[in-house]
Amino acid sequence: MNIKIVVDSGCDFNQELTEKLNTESVPLTIQLDNVEYKDDQNLDLQNLLEMMKNSKKSPKTASPSPHSFVEAYQGEESIFVVTLTSKLSSTYNNALLAKDIFLTEVEDKFIHVFDSCSASIGEALVSLKVNELAEQGLKELEIIDRVDSYIQQMKTFFLLESLDNLIKSGRMNKVKGKLASLLSIKPILGEENGEISLFDKARGSKRAFRKLVDIIGKYGENLEDKILGIAHCNALDKAEKFKAEVIKRYNFKDIIIVQTGGLSSVYANEGGIIISF
Repeated sequence: MNIKIVVDSGCDFNQELTEKLNTESVPLTIQLDNVEYKDDQNLDLQNLLEMMKNSKKSPKTASPSPHSFVEAYQGEESIFVVTLTSKLSSTYNNALLAKDIFLTEVEDKFIHVFDSCSASIGEALVSLKVNELAEQGLKELEIIDRVDSYIQQMKTFFLLESLDNLIKSGRMNKVKGKLASLLSIKPILGEENGEISLFDKARGSKRAFRKLVDIIGKYGENLEDKILGIAHCNALDKAEKFKAEVIKRYNFKDIIIVQTGGLSSVYANEGGIIISF
């Protein structure tokens, strides 16, 4: 089966995944201090991180328009779409609306939209699963069923080095956030029913790092059949160290490391890492 996987720019790939998968990315936009950035391959990530650090305001993000998805649905391939969790972004709904618009003009076309219930490397793992099943020769409806099951079982966690954007956006009480920063409290956050929840916290980066490794054992099952994805925001050394610690304790089928793109970097901030399995 000839397929194309359409993702939003919340999905983080590395070069190897980009070459392996037939994908098209639909960019979100990021706004900071009245300047709008398109989250595509031309985004200067280092500049964005520096701007975030120096700004008193929190960055804002906007979903792609339905029209952007309609353009991505062109072509003869069967289309599978993987989006950011619908609990935190309207991207999923816009992709569905685009499907309805497209099919009013082109009736004989397969399009299915998956809500990843995740972001970043989680979206990448869902895309990999779609591709794997298509290569195995499964039919479209079988792929949908298997991928829906995969999404329900997938876990996503992230460890923040900086609380700045959470404080600026009002998602964390300013006084508590500043106190946590002074005390070097590092929160371990994760996806729960498509939303972000606090799973654990630790004082100091090293303790938090160890707790994130521990969390895999607490929430992971049948790891030998799964891929661990690690996304990092300007923290390749930390990601490599995390991979090394995981290999000592767990037997994943494979481990993939990627750099966060613009959208994921807005939320993970410099030094943050995201894991999915």
